[in-house]
Amino acid sequence: MFNQTLLREIRAQFHHVESCPYQGARIFFENAGGSLTLKSVVEINAALSAIPDNQGRDNPASREMMRLIDNGKADMMTFLGAAEGQVWVGESGTECLFRVIRAALLGCADGGQVVGSTLEHPATASAAKQWSARCGKEYIAIPHDPRRGAVGAEDYRRHVSADTRLATIIQTSPVTGIAVDVEAITAAIREVSPQCLVVVDGIQHAPHGDVQVARYAIDAYAVSGYKVFSRHNYGFAWVSPRLSKLPHDRLEDTPAERWELGTRDAAAYATFTAVVDYLEWLGGKLAPNQQPKPATSRRARILAAADAIARHEKHLVKAMLHGVGKQKGLAHMPRAFIIGGADNANREGLVSLAVRDVPSEEVVRRLGENGVRVHTRKRDTYSANILNPLQLQDCVRVSMCHYNSIEEVTHFLKSMRAIIADG
Repeated sequence: MFNQTLLREIRAQFHHVESCPYQGARIFFENAGGSLTLKSVVEINAALSAIPDNQGRDNPASREMMRLIDNGKADMMTFLGAAEGQVWVGESGTECLFRVIRAALLGCADGGQVVGSTLEHPATASAAKQWSARCGKEYIAIPHDPRRGAVGAEDYRRHVSADTRLATIIQTSPVTGIAVDVEAITAAIREVSPQCLVVVDGIQHAPHGDVQVARYAIDAYAVSGYKVFSRHNYGFAWVSPRLSKLPHDRLEDTPAERWELGTRDAAAYATFTAVVDYLEWLGGKLAPNQQPKPATSRRARILAAADAIARHEKHLVKAMLHGVGKQKGLAHMPRAFIIGGADNANREGLVSLAVRDVPSEEVVRRLGENGVRVHTRKRDTYSANILNPLQLQDCVRVSMCHYNSIEEVTHFLKSMRAIIADG
């Protein structure tokens, strides 16, 4: 857990930590809907939005835009832990996943199956279903375990065959908050179908822990900027060398492996560099106390930050579920049902719950009146896959991040206790 001095330093680097410009004072527990934004991101985005110059010109401004783009790509690769392949920026993480899945299914061998799971966000599930049908491939949705809120390597092993052409994995569910073991799942897939293309939705996981693309042995990984302390309107994807060579949308007479379309938004790349700069700063603060020697590389400091972020968030989750001080945790409040179970080691900064006999919208409204920002998930395109097996109409999603504090959790629990007591 971060000490109070460091936590104050962390919080000082983000906009709107303690108050909303429209509501006033509030605690922000809606991070799964989009994290708070770094002040450095806003500053560099505003500065670059005023620059009229595009890339590829013979002038100083154009050359600077190209430098920022190249730096951004390098920082994306460093953040991902990718040793080869390439990164490119798209409209959103969802758009990146649609493009990758379409290219994979149009470019792989005829016939066969596409395997995903019922845990997945429609960013992968919808794309895989639609393009499987258009490409004449069978789509198989592996049922996830509603009790654990996750899916595992053995689940994939039972459904993958030698004819599986593509497999999709969601690293962390934005509804259950439970992470899966991507490395183990990929290994199980490869044992049965060595040439299977593997695409990972890392959008929910990226702000909560380390990303190890090289270790996962996958073919594509997607991130959304607004989920990782940056801004809206861009996502980025990494693609492996073999996937990058498959036919995909590109301009004529451009390199066969280029995935970028049109003039680049230099601010998208530069704002992600600001994110990596922040993580490196945080890792530098922590490394001397956590390792025999301070981390010396940019990647090592990012990993040190990711480890500390994960541990801080686990402390907050434990307090939220099992209590802090004199405040009882959600697991000990009558009528509160915790999706994924109260003791789930793979939970990442997110607790979704339902209160018996109290509609989730009412819980969200009451919490809002008490200065706590959370969100309702309903049986819709985004959450029905999680709620239907549990026979829930809706739930309350409480999503934390590393800049949240134990005092904020305490206030939330006090508010929840009053709501549940009132019925």
